[in-house]
Amino acid sequence: MSDIYKTKNIAGKLARSFLHNPLTSLLGIFLLLMGYIALQVTPREEDPQIEISGGSVMVILPGATPKQIDNIIVKPLERKIKEIKGVEHIYGVSMHNVGVVNVMYYIGENRESSNLKLYDKVMQNLDKLPKGVMQPIVKPFDIDIDIPIVTVSFYPKDNSNISQVELYERVKYIQNRLNSIENVAKTTLKGEKKQQYNIQVDLKKLSGFHLSMGQIVNALKSLAADVPDIKNRTVDGKLAIFGVKNAIESIRDVKNLIIAQYMGSPIYLKDIATVENGYNIQNFQSTEIIYKKNGKFTKSKKQITLTLSKLKGTNAVVIADAIAKKLDEFKSELSKEGVGYKITRNYGVRADEAVNELVMHLLVSIVIIAILLVLVLGWKESLIVTFTVPAILAVTIFVAFMTGQTINRITLFAFLLSLGLLVDAAIIVIENIHRHLHEHDAVDKDMDDILVEATDEIGAPTNIATLAIILTMVPMAFVGQMMGQFMKPIPQNVPVALFTSLVVAYIFTPFLSRKLLKKPKLHHHEHHFQKNDTELKGEEK
Repeated sequence: MSDIYKTKNIAGKLARSFLHNPLTSLLGIFLLLMGYIALQVTPREEDPQIEISGGSVMVILPGATPKQIDNIIVKPLERKIKEIKGVEHIYGVSMHNVGVVNVMYYIGENRESSNLKLYDKVMQNLDKLPKGVMQPIVKPFDIDIDIPIVTVSFYPKDNSNISQVELYERVKYIQNRLNSIENVAKTTLKGEKKQQYNIQVDLKKLSGFHLSMGQIVNALKSLAADVPDIKNRTVDGKLAIFGVKNAIESIRDVKNLIIAQYMGSPIYLKDIATVENGYNIQNFQSTEIIYKKNGKFTKSKKQITLTLSKLKGTNAVVIADAIAKKLDEFKSELSKEGVGYKITRNYGVRADEAVNELVMHLLVSIVIIAILLVLVLGWKESLIVTFTVPAILAVTIFVAFMTGQTINRITLFAFLLSLGLLVDAAIIVIENIHRHLHEHDAVDKDMDDILVEATDEIGAPTNIATLAIILTMVPMAFVGQMMGQFMKPIPQNVPVALFTSLVVAYIFTPFLSRKLLKKPKLHHHEHHFQKNDTELKGEEK
């Protein structure tokens, strides 16, 4: 028997440390279990979220013309905002009475920091704005919650008598209930018709009573005054509360509004105008729905679209499922009221399908690698290398989860991209072990020494080769703008996967080889040596 092999590289040291360690098997099971849990709990998205920063600054100056707004508000603001580091574009808009300055930062700038810098810059220069301007409104863009993941269309069913206002009230109630779902961020309504009293003035009657539209407007404004409750204490310390009854409780109150007096007689609003209890007719925006029923498209119907978005970094699949389940609770109730609904966009389903499809592609790729290795090395060697792939991916997915990443198409593309590289280290180790086991002096060597020596022998070149591949991925982390944001998961995950592939190959390949592989019986070598000895003796004679 030969002396114990002395390791020279970290590869050999890892191989010897875990070769007989009883925890090695548990470590392998733990890695696979850890990866499976991470795959289930890591938030899923179809595409990665991109850091986009920007905002709008609105300044109102009553009575100013667009040219005045441009000269004394918009252009000075543009010059000051240009001083902020990271600003890429500034767009100014001048209109009657108001100026708007839209600001766009370079993609990748921190959103919270950019919003704060914009607000500070505007507030620092308030003294440079002309007299008479109103307090500037700084409204940052929030792309994280502006893009909906679920949209639902509510519409009146056939032969339903529900009005547009009643439909709005019903959808508004559902909106409030859905907004309470965990991680649901922003909810909005499109195409809604709110209740209001519509007043259509007869201009002939208005002229006949010698009245103006201003008098009607002032009379209506007087009803909008907010009269607070009066609270006081009596002499004996009791709390007394007085309130004023609402001036408008029905359409009759609006009709009986006194506009003016003529010859001692009151002139009511109903005398000069038609008052109706309807919806906000000044809102010309509307939405319609056409859906397929029994293979045929229905006629377009007025509908209200409810959009729901999620918080950044949360699981779109889980949130979309929670929204769908919550909607099911209202299904029977809405059906009785003659209201139907359709989920017209479900980002969660699309994200789940995209992730599952790429996971399936990963599994198919692993199977293909296993079949190729069976043909080249053998089924035992193939089994050893195949085990390392899910172990490496398990560690990589867990690291991605711990660093706040999401599973999306680009993340899984990074795994697919590196899949061929992940098996390199394990293949190199198992091939060298296979070669050492079939050398003529393997019979005289201890199995442990063969495994450690074979692993240690290829450690240095394998480490350098893997490091070189990792370094080729690092420059991608410094790519800017949209492409850099979109491809960020590749430099984040591929180096982790490649480094993990080294460690897993050095630990588990020798360990599994000791369990599955055996030294071949080299009788043919011994017969060859005996034959050579016989021939040599014959020549000597």
